[in-house]
Amino acid sequence: MTTIRRLLTTAAPALRRSTTRPAPAAVYRHICESATSAHARRTLRQRQTVPSGAVRRWYSTDGNAVPGSRIWSFDEIRQLVDSPGKTVIVDVREPLELQTTGKIPGAINIPVTSAVQGFHVADADFEDMYGFARPSRDTALLFYCKAGVRARSAAALAKQAGWQDVGEYPGSWLDWEARKGPVERVKSGDGPGQD
Repeated sequence: MTTIRRLLTTAAPALRRSTTRPAPAAVYRHICESATSAHARRTLRQRQTVPSGAVRRWYSTDGNAVPGSRIWSFDEIRQLVDSPGKTVIVDVREPLELQTTGKIPGAINIPVTSAVQGFHVADADFEDMYGFARPSRDTALLFYCKAGVRARSAAALAKQAGWQDVGEYPGSWLDWEARKGPVERVKSGDGPGQD
């Protein structure tokens, strides 16, 4: 019995160290910072030059755009916000993201997680889900999200559902915010399906 107890007491610390447990948030931050730093060091080693004052893009580029989708720039969207036309700006982020950061003025919110059914339901059902009328299929839709990836998916969904005139803002919210575009604040309860 003494031998078993001695074995267990000496093995216990090793067993505790070998079991998997979540890492503290500080470890995750360190990994992210290390990855960024490693990228920066690699860039310097390769002697890649970036024009002074240039902003590094940490979002999607238009190289992966949906076929037939118009790519919008910050300046074009800024003009659209200043003098709204027939194009509807669609923010596909989740309502909580909009409440945290705000949105491009005049944008409607159709979260990409519900866009699949949103583009395929009857008009009345759409209005019940989101609290506003669905844009008609001949309306131009401009999609954005946080970094352009979800916007691309939503543009593809809209194309598949019959909208012909779709566009994407590859820079999306990250670019809009970095360039100090105007922001419309969203209150809690303003999202789809919230009263």
